[in-house]
Amino acid sequence: FSKRITSRFKARRSNKDRRLLINVVGEFARRRRRGERRVIIASHRRVLARYSFWRRAFLDDFFASSKAQKKSCEEASSSSWGRSSSVSSFISEHHRSRGRSWKVARHNHSRSPGDLFRALDVPKGGVSSEEEASLDKMVELNGTESPQSPLEHGKEYDLVVIGGGSGGLAAAKEAAKHGAKVACFDFVKPSEKGTTWGLGGTCVNVGCIPKKLMHQAGILGESFSDANAFGWTVEEKQQHDWGKMVNGIQDHIGSLNFGYRTALREKKVDYKNEYCSFVDANTVKGVNKRGVEKQYTFDKAIIAVGGRPSYLDVPGARELCITSDDVFSLENPPGKTLCVGASYISLETAGFLSALGYDTSVVVRSVFLRGFDAEIAGQIVGHMERHGTRMIRDTTPQKFEKTEDGKIKVEFKNTMFGNKFKEEFDTVVLAVGRNAVTEGLDLSAAGVEFNPKNGKIPCVDEQTNVSHIYAVGDVLDTRQELTPVAIKAGVRLAHRLFGKDGKPKMKMNYDLVPTTVFTPLEYGCVGMSEELAKETYGEENIESYLSYFKPLEWTTNHAAHENGTMHREDNACFAKVIVNTADSERVVGLHYLGPNAGEVTQGYAVAMKMNMTKQDLDDTVGIHPTVSEQFTTMTITRSSGEDPQSKGC
Repeated sequence: FSKRITSRFKARRSNKDRRLLINVVGEFARRRRRGERRVIIASHRRVLARYSFWRRAFLDDFFASSKAQKKSCEEASSSSWGRSSSVSSFISEHHRSRGRSWKVARHNHSRSPGDLFRALDVPKGGVSSEEEASLDKMVELNGTESPQSPLEHGKEYDLVVIGGGSGGLAAAKEAAKHGAKVACFDFVKPSEKGTTWGLGGTCVNVGCIPKKLMHQAGILGESFSDANAFGWTVEEKQQHDWGKMVNGIQDHIGSLNFGYRTALREKKVDYKNEYCSFVDANTVKGVNKRGVEKQYTFDKAIIAVGGRPSYLDVPGARELCITSDDVFSLENPPGKTLCVGASYISLETAGFLSALGYDTSVVVRSVFLRGFDAEIAGQIVGHMERHGTRMIRDTTPQKFEKTEDGKIKVEFKNTMFGNKFKEEFDTVVLAVGRNAVTEGLDLSAAGVEFNPKNGKIPCVDEQTNVSHIYAVGDVLDTRQELTPVAIKAGVRLAHRLFGKDGKPKMKMNYDLVPTTVFTPLEYGCVGMSEELAKETYGEENIESYLSYFKPLEWTTNHAAHENGTMHREDNACFAKVIVNTADSERVVGLHYLGPNAGEVTQGYAVAMKMNMTKQDLDDTVGIHPTVSEQFTTMTITRSSGEDPQSKGC
C-alpha cells in the first residue's frame, strides 16, 4: 500500500519525504495486521509529503485544548519526528488513555487538495460529559457545526454566506467576529475538463495566485540574459520543467486551502461543503457530495458565488478547449497554444506561456484590453509581438476538431474579409469572458432580481431588491471583478450588519480602485483612461503628461532575440499622468507600464484617494534611482508635441 502511494510522487519528492510517508503508512499497516483499531490520516499527497506543515497542523488541531499536552508532544516530536515509533506513540498514547480509537477519515481528492480530514470514533461504552466537551474542540475540518444556541429572530443562523471565495470568507469571518452565528457554504462544480479545487474561490485556486506565480516563472526566464550581462555564466535557453512548477504552485495553494478552513473554525463559522440554493427568502438548502439534502433558516444572507469562465458557442469548444479553470493545474506541458480572447486573462496567459518557451498565439475579434487605456493596450500588444507572441487580429474561431494524432484543429474566419483558414494546436485556452454562478441558486425562490444576460445581481450598497439579502464580489453587476474589492466590500458589509465595536460603519467606495495586468511588461493603473477622462470632463479640459524610459537594471543587457529584438528595449516602459486642467490639474488617471507595476501603482492609489494634483507630484522628492521617480519629474505634455522619450538617467 505504501509503495503504491509513494510511487505517485517518487520523481518529485525528496528521500526524506518518501521515508516519512513509508514510516507512517507502514505503521498503520502493521497495526491493521495485528487487528488493532487504528488511526488513518487521509491527506492529499502534496500536503502529507510536506511533513513540517503536516506536523504543525496536526498538533494545532488535536491538542489546542491542552497546552501542556501540546508542549510535551512538540518536544517529543522535535527529537524523533519521522520515525515510525514516534508517529505511533505520539498519536496513540493520548487517545488510548481516553478509551478512544480512530477510524478512517476519507479524503475527497477532487474536492479539497491540501486539506487534512479526520474523524473520531466513539468507543462502545460511550464517553463522559467532560470527554464530550473535548470532542467539540476536535472539530472535524469537513464542516462540523458549532453547538446550536437559540437566536432572537428564531432562525438557525444570523447570517448565511453562499460562496467560499475571497469576499464570502471575508464577510463570514467579520460577521462571526462581532458575535453573529454564521454558516458559509462552498461547493465547486468541476469544469468541463473535470478540474476542481478547495476552499478559497477563484483567486486562490485558479486566478490571481497561480497566475502571478507562473508570471514570475516567465520573468525569471527572461532574466537569464540580464544575469549574463552582470557577469553570471548562465545558459540563456534553459530547460523549464512544467511539472515541477505546477506541483510547487499547487503545494502552495493546498496550504492556503487548509489555512482558510482552519480560520473558519477558529472564528466559529460553520463551514458547509454543500451546493446551496434558496428555498424561500429565509431558507436555503444544501446538498452535499453524496446527494444528502438539508435545509437551513437564516435572518440575513450574502451571495458571494463569484463567476466562472464562458465558452464559445461553436462546435467542439466545450469538449476540446480549456479555460483558466484548468490551465494552472495541467499535468503535461501545453505545447503549441492558442489563447482565444482580447481580455487581460488571455494576454496574461499568453505572456507567461511565451516566456516559458511555448509557441503561443492570441486570436482576437476586435479591441485588446477593452476598458483600459487604449494607448497603453497598444504598447502591451506591440511588446508581446516583438518578443515572440503571435497576434491573429480581426478573427474568430468557427470550429474545433480533434485530429487523429490528438491535436486540435481550429477553423478561423477573418471578420474583415470573410476568408477562412485552419491551423492545429496542442492546447486551446478560452478567455472570452465570465458569467456569475447564479444559475443554480434559484434566486427567484427568494425574490432576488438578477441580470438574465450575465447572471449578475444589481445592488445598491451590496443590498439586493430583497432587503435582508446582499451580494458581494464578482456576482455584482457593473462592479470591478477584483479580489481586493470583494474582500473590502465583504468586510464593510458585515461590519455594517453586525458591528458593535463603536467604529464607523463604512460603505464600499468603488471609485479609484487600482489594478495591475500581469503581462510580460506589467501595466498598473488607477483612475480613468485617457478616453474616459475626455468623455467625462471634456477633451478641452484634459491634459496628459508622458514619459518613456528604460529601467536602470536593464541598461547593461544588450542581448537580442533571434528576430533581432533586444531583450531589454530602449524606452519600452511608459508613464502617463492624466489631469483635469479645470480643477487645478487634479490627477484623474495614473498609468504605468514596466516592471513591478503593482508595487509602483499601489502607493499612488492612496494619493489619488486624497485628491492628488500634479503639483503634489512635482513637490514630492523622488527616490533615485527607481522607476517610480518618473512620476515626480514629468514635464512633457501631449499638447506640447515634444518627444517624451528619456535621454539620460
